[in-house]
Amino acid sequence: MTAPKPQRPRSALLGELCAEFAGTMVLILFGCGVVAQVVAGGDLTKPPGALGDHDSISWAWGLGVTFGVYVAARLSGAHINPAVTLSLAAFKGFPWNKVLPYTVAQTAGAFVGALLVRWNYTEALGHADPGHTFKTQFVFSTLPGNGVLPVSEWGALRDQVIGTAILVLLIFAVTDVLNSAPKANLGPFVIGLIVVAIGMAWGADAGYAINPARDFGPRLASYLTGYGSAWRDQYGDLYFWVPIVGPLVGGLIGAALYQVLISRFLPAAETEVGRTPTPE
Repeated sequence: MTAPKPQRPRSALLGELCAEFAGTMVLILFGCGVVAQVVAGGDLTKPPGALGDHDSISWAWGLGVTFGVYVAARLSGAHINPAVTLSLAAFKGFPWNKVLPYTVAQTAGAFVGALLVRWNYTEALGHADPGHTFKTQFVFSTLPGNGVLPVSEWGALRDQVIGTAILVLLIFAVTDVLNSAPKANLGPFVIGLIVVAIGMAWGADAGYAINPARDFGPRLASYLTGYGSAWRDQYGDLYFWVPIVGPLVGGLIGAALYQVLISRFLPAAETEVGRTPTPE
C-alpha cells in the first residue's frame, strides 16, 4: 500500500483574498444587475424602468450585501468594502499589511461582477441607450445627484463621508460581541438591512456608493466596454475620486465615533447586559 501523498499547505491569505473577491462579485451581480433591470429593462411597449423602481434597487443592493457576506464571512470576515477594511485596521487590529491585498481583491471582484452584468444586459443597454451615455452609465457607477439633481462634486463628497460613516458605525455596532450583536448567524442579514436603509434615506445626493471597490471596479468595467465618459460626471468634471475618498474618510469617522461613544463604555463579557460594570 502506498502512503497518501502529502497535501500542499493552503495559503490562508490566498483563501481570504478569494473570499473577498467572490463576496464582492456577488454584491455587484445583484447591485448593478438590479439597476440595469430598472434603467434598461423595459420592453418595447413599456418605458425603461418598468421592471423596478427605487425601492427594488435599495432592496437588491442590501440583499447583495447579505449574500456577499454569507459567501465570504468564514474565510475573510467579509469586509467586501475597502472602507470597512481600512477602518478595521485603524481601530480593530486588522493587519495593515492585508489592507492593500484585500482592497485589490474587492475591486477585482467588483470589476468581474460588473463585466458579467454588462455582458448579460448588452442588448437591453444598447436598446435603451445606443450611445452609452450617462443615461445608463448610472447602472455601473454613481453620479452626483444621480445625474439629475443639482448636486455638486463637493456636495456628493459630503454625502459619501456621512453615508459611509453611518454604515461603518452600524457595522461596528452589530458585529461587536460585547454589544447586542445579532444571534443565530443573522449578522449578514442585519448588515444588508443597513444598506437598504441607507439607500432609502441617503441615496439621492450621490447614489450611496459607500464603497470604493463597488464604484471603481464597475466604473473601470464600463469604461473598457464603451462608456467613454465613465470617469466624469454630468458636468464634465473628473468625479471618480469622490466615491473613493469620501467612503475612506467617512468609514474612519464612523469607526472613531463608535469607539469614542460606545465601545469604550461597554462592559466586559461576563457583565450582565444593560448594567454598568462595578468600578474596581
